[in-house]
Amino acid sequence: MRTHGWSGRVPVNDAEAVARILAATRTTIDRRGTATSIADVARELGVTRQTVYRYFSGIEELLSATAFDAVEGLLERVMTRLAGITEPDAAIVEGIAAVLEELAEDDYVGLLLRADKLSVPVVGGFTSDDARRFARTMVDRLEASWTDHCHDDAALDLIAEIVLRTLQSMVLDAVSHRSGDELRAFLDAWTGAAVRELARPG
Repeated sequence: MRTHGWSGRVPVNDAEAVARILAATRTTIDRRGTATSIADVARELGVTRQTVYRYFSGIEELLSATAFDAVEGLLERVMTRLAGITEPDAAIVEGIAAVLEELAEDDYVGLLLRADKLSVPVVGGFTSDDARRFARTMVDRLEASWTDHCHDDAALDLIAEIVLRTLQSMVLDAVSHRSGDELRAFLDAWTGAAVRELARPG
């Protein structure tokens, strides 16, 4: 671990250094939003830019790491909103709508998905193997009565991918003005219908 600077409070290991860099990035985002730079984060920490670069190759990687660090909190807020929804199609529609609405208000994950920050790696990451496994975990956490509607494992894997591809498309569609009931009606016609179609006859 590098020990230069740190305002006199040197991290005990690399894990603490990274955690402090991410915390400083969140503080800087709160103050400067999309204008956040490596230099801003370094000043917040009391280190040189080179110290930050030892852990992150640039501002894109740093913002991505900050977003990833905040994902769990965002998803916990979404899961709270979905409590008590047991119909599979309704749970998926409301889940996607809730994610989109939370992203619009989120200063860390949402920042990375705004039009001026979107990049090919970010967009492509929506459907990576890791993202699919994560989405399947989230689908399993829903209170939806999958077995009652005869959705098997293959159907749930496909639903997780549909969720990711829907989110990917909606994030890219920066000009979309759908919200509230209109957004949910659109998602029901698109993803809700797919969930209903994937139910196996009892």
